Amino acid sequence: MNNIPQSERKHIVFAGMRNAGKSSLVNAFIGQDLCIVSDIPGTTTDPVKKAMELLPFGPVVLVDTAGIDDTGELGQKRISKSLKAISSADFAIVVLDASKNLSGDEKLLISRLHKLNIPWLAAVNKADMGLNKSLIQELKEMNVSTIVVSCRDNKGITELKEKVMSLIPHESEPPLIKDLVRPGDVVVLVVPIDLGAPKGRLILPQVQTIREALDEDCIVLTVKDSELSKALSLLKEQPRLVVTDSQAIMNVAALVPEEVRLTTFSILMARHKGDLPVFVGGIRRVEELKDGDRILIAEACSHHVQDGDIGRIKIPRWLEHYTKKKFQFDVKNGADFPENLSDYRLIIHCGGCMMTRRQMQVRLNEARLMEVPIVNYGVLISYLHGAVPRALEPFPEAVERWSDVQA
Repeated sequence: MNNIPQSERKHIVFAGMRNAGKSSLVNAFIGQDLCIVSDIPGTTTDPVKKAMELLPFGPVVLVDTAGIDDTGELGQKRISKSLKAISSADFAIVVLDASKNLSGDEKLLISRLHKLNIPWLAAVNKADMGLNKSLIQELKEMNVSTIVVSCRDNKGITELKEKVMSLIPHESEPPLIKDLVRPGDVVVLVVPIDLGAPKGRLILPQVQTIREALDEDCIVLTVKDSELSKALSLLKEQPRLVVTDSQAIMNVAALVPEEVRLTTFSILMARHKGDLPVFVGGIRRVEELKDGDRILIAEACSHHVQDGDIGRIKIPRWLEHYTKKKFQFDVKNGADFPENLSDYRLIIHCGGCMMTRRQMQVRLNEARLMEVPIVNYGVLISYLHGAVPRALEPFPEAVERWSDVQA
């Protein structure tokens, strides 16, 4: 379970004021001295993450954040990072000082959690130094789930874990392919080996798709695009499903019979992490783009840029070739998702394999609120290469949205 990627783990964020004991509580929660602890306010700067197994719940990531009351220009940047981590949380633990009443910043934090519909509880910390009964009464009147803890005495930590496990969302993410196949089906996965492929490894969506297909008792055949024709000729019956890397979609589509369902790994991730119909709806904006429009290329992870980089080079080139127009492209990666989304005419997002579903949903909501269309790499590439609607046909909800786009 320690090898489960962070993108597949529930994220539990510890948030609160400076010196409320967030880092101490993270250390007590995990049973390790992970976070630096000090009486000096502002010791924690950037969010600190640690993967652990919260048994019997399962794999999670604990996130320690800077204080929401930080000061100064640098402090505001720390707060901004903390708020981004909080907004992407699956669950939040609001750490309160047992000796104080709720502050204005803490009340704003609680309001933010409610608006974002993030489940949370209050951990009233430093109880060994005295307990402010008015704080407990105020939380009770707010109907807040509350656990009183002391990191120094290690009291309440077990109860805190148990309470978190009872409140954290248990819903599962949409599948990759298990609802598209049956036991005994042949599934062909087309995996080109190019400059962008990690040496000696497959990328995460490919690995996850293989595992899910095997879990469904499918027969999985993984080939390079150059070997696909021969592989298909060796099969005694047609495969149930063919999944390809987006960049090879046209070559693969030409080889796979029309009656065989075909899609891409990135489109699978669009449904698994995001909202496939929303991404399909974003296609409409492609036909409305004008010369000079500003377009955001958003990637969930940071990586070394190589010749032929998909986000920085290939997609901009394909888009400008298709539209016969010139655009301004901004590339943002990792957690660096800009706040000025209204400056963009279109957002083109990667598959999101290194993000949690919650994190992707936050980005989709931000785009929706700013009324900026968003499309996924795989959906856009398939569209630009003439593979839509075929690459969407395994997904009725996406085909229906495509019909709306065409209307």
